[in-house]
Amino acid sequence: MSLAFLDVMFCGFGATILLFLIIDHASTVNAVETNPDITAEVNLLQEEVRDGDLGLVQLRNIFSDTSFEMVTAEGLARQIQERIQTFLQELAALESDNLATIESPEKLRSDIEALEEELLRLQASAFEQEGSNVRQFLGDGNRQYLSGLFLGGQRILILVDSSSSMLDSTLVNIIRTRNMGNTQKRRAPKWQRVVRIVDWISTQLPITSRYQIWNFSSETTSVLPGTEDIWLEVADRDQLNEAIRAVERLVPDHGTNMEQVFRAAANMSPRPDNIFLITDGLPTLSDRGTSKRLITPSERMDLYQDAVEELPQGVPVNIILMPLEGDPSAAAAFWELAQFSQGSFITPSKDWP
Repeated sequence: MSLAFLDVMFCGFGATILLFLIIDHASTVNAVETNPDITAEVNLLQEEVRDGDLGLVQLRNIFSDTSFEMVTAEGLARQIQERIQTFLQELAALESDNLATIESPEKLRSDIEALEEELLRLQASAFEQEGSNVRQFLGDGNRQYLSGLFLGGQRILILVDSSSSMLDSTLVNIIRTRNMGNTQKRRAPKWQRVVRIVDWISTQLPITSRYQIWNFSSETTSVLPGTEDIWLEVADRDQLNEAIRAVERLVPDHGTNMEQVFRAAANMSPRPDNIFLITDGLPTLSDRGTSKRLITPSERMDLYQDAVEELPQGVPVNIILMPLEGDPSAAAAFWELAQFSQGSFITPSKDWP
């Protein structure tokens, strides 16, 4: 009996331990189910977080570099300001020395004052009659246009293409109008637009600047004969009005020699600091001459490249391109010239200006 009782006790104890182990193991094992879409989204978010951290570091570095550049620029600005003050002091000293050596400083001073009074008189007369412009241009309804043209400068050169192609935008009408009389040629709608554009530009010239207007076809001449190499004063209203009337009397004829007019512009002394070019296409002539009656588009592009090489360096060229049939390369070529020279390029609408 004693042995059987112990066996029963030990068996029950062992069963209890076995049951305990089974229950404890089951409680620690959980079924884990994974969703592939959620996992992919989590991975994507983690990747974005890492990219954001990297971008934040880059931004901090850029901010540090920019702060350093600002400090450097401020230091350079102070140095430049100090140099300007030094130069002004030296200039004042030199002027004092020069005035001391002049035999009759009172006469020189009176001449300068007389010139300044004359300039002020011309400016005041222009402002009283037509505001800040020497001349006035009224379009339909007195409209104002935003063209993007840079109208500043102290020596402004206006180049007007007066070749036969300026008579019309189609080849058929150009040939028809070319065989008419000079009066009909001057009245051609396209040429009348060119005259109005020159008139509009003249009204926008700064009153203290100087100007020159050339027309070019096979030859280059000033609209005011005998003034080809002379810079004219914008403040001289009568002379400017006469120059516009001379443009109205021009008759478009012959081909286009752009190489000649660009070389003449480069040879001016002093050189222009702003150029307006009113044309409708690539050149057809050069100084070398040719016996061919017809010229291909590629040959016209070669003539244009030769002409551009004659332009004065560092001078903005503002191009107003009129319409012309059969010259598709002109717009791209002149736009590139305007960009390279830091000028502007426009193809005006029919009602401009």
